[in-house]
Amino acid sequence: FGVLWGVGGLTFGLSMRYLGVALGQSIALGTCAGLGTIMGPVLLNLFFPELKALESLTFAVIMGVVITLIGIAIIGVAGGMKASSLSEEEKQAAVKDFNFTKGIAVALLAGFMSACFSIGLGFGEPLNFGDATADIYKTLPATFMVTLGGFLTNAVYCLYQNARNKSFSDYGKGSLWANNLLFCALAGVLWYSQFFGLSLGKGFLTSSPALLTFSWCILMALNVVFSNVWGIILKEWKGCSKKTIAVL
Repeated sequence: FGVLWGVGGLTFGLSMRYLGVALGQSIALGTCAGLGTIMGPVLLNLFFPELKALESLTFAVIMGVVITLIGIAIIGVAGGMKASSLSEEEKQAAVKDFNFTKGIAVALLAGFMSACFSIGLGFGEPLNFGDATADIYKTLPATFMVTLGGFLTNAVYCLYQNARNKSFSDYGKGSLWANNLLFCALAGVLWYSQFFGLSLGKGFLTSSPALLTFSWCILMALNVVFSNVWGIILKEWKGCSKKTIAVL
């Protein structure tokens, strides 16, 4: 599941390249939210029926996922309105490589593959010492396994691009290391913080199986909300009509 999630990570970057931060994250994370919430229990039940994982997919959970996906669909409508109302020059001024059709396809693939992170956490849930492990730490072994798989996917792709672009010599340029290491480390810390928060939050929800199941969807939905805030701050919707902004 980590290797598949790594594919989601690669295509996730492309979705923002073609759609921008707001729309790209919304479509990809919305798909990830819905599939990650539902596919985890479904696949667990397929391989380990004795766990009765499907019981966690209550009516409330399904409705929560549906409402989230409806919200994402409306954001997609706003993106379509943006694509049809702006000239090519205006689109590229906001997002350099804007391509609505290609971007939607890539974002849906990214969301589907990224959902494998949540599924991997579900399959790796027993990887701890049970009651001897504090709730906040219980997902750490599974998180390590999933992110290791994602690292392998990304490392293979990076080396492929190095070979394709004949850029292995860049690793010898000392001036490039400090800047890249700093931003990679910052991205890693900020990115992992969401899963630290997810584990912390789950510790307060142990009495509600439905909320535990829905916690992934809550996290992704909040990602969508704040990615749209950033999209507005970064002026990705500049030049759009008031109607488009109202739909967003």
